[in-house]
Amino acid sequence: MIIQEETRPIITKKFIDLEKVISSKNPNLLKRIPKFVISYLKKIIHVDEVNDFLFRHRNDYGFDFLDAAIEEFMVEVEIVGLENIPEKGKQFIISNHPLGGLDGIALMWAVHKVRDDIKFPVNDLLMNLPQLTPLFIPINKHGKNSENLHVLEDNFAKEQLLLYFPAGLVSRKQNGKIIDLEWKQTFVNKSRIHQRDIIPTFIEALNSPFFYNLAWLRKKLGIKANIEMLYLVNEVYKFKGKKIKIYFGKCISYQNFDKSKKPLQWAKWTKELVYNLPNKF
Repeated sequence: MIIQEETRPIITKKFIDLEKVISSKNPNLLKRIPKFVISYLKKIIHVDEVNDFLFRHRNDYGFDFLDAAIEEFMVEVEIVGLENIPEKGKQFIISNHPLGGLDGIALMWAVHKVRDDIKFPVNDLLMNLPQLTPLFIPINKHGKNSENLHVLEDNFAKEQLLLYFPAGLVSRKQNGKIIDLEWKQTFVNKSRIHQRDIIPTFIEALNSPFFYNLAWLRKKLGIKANIEMLYLVNEVYKFKGKKIKIYFGKCISYQNFDKSKKPLQWAKWTKELVYNLPNKF
């Protein structure tokens, strides 16, 4: 994918500067954080390794960067049901969200075998990954910026393929199973409004036991902040050399989401269908 040179940021060897990031959000907070904590955060976020990767691939944008990431992390991607993705039209790829990094990259990489016109709504933090901004649509979860919402709505209406994680958060262990949290109904509503069909998709992959155990402990202690999210980059590096299997189910017409169920019930129905996909092949 080619974007205009003048719109590309200059990626230096230290593109990600943790102190600057913290200072830009809260200058007083940076002063209060002990240096050993900063050092630990740099370690689990793999600042040096990420900066090295970004710099080595500073000229790779869009799909080229996806290829570079799959190669860098030596991820084996097995694809089942690729023929279920139409070559054109308005569709939603609706998927579970097991990993928090490589699942999205692998999903875009797989879909690109059929389509070039893909967009992925992501939170504004991921928009700081410059090489993938051509494929991303920003979502600001902490505000209701009218321009941001307008861009998002425009993309929902366009004749293109949208990739979407209805849970919004990475899967957690619940009742002994690794599964997404509640799926939001947004995709059901947008599917109805914009006549956008659904391609149910299941990504088979797991984070490390540490991630799930930390999430369980945090919840047990009554801590509301999702501190396990700090370890998601670390989970990406732990996943190096492993396998992701992606199942694409048969397309579901937007007309399926009729008035017999409420939107949230249809979201739950779709989630159950997605988790049952491996049994269909």
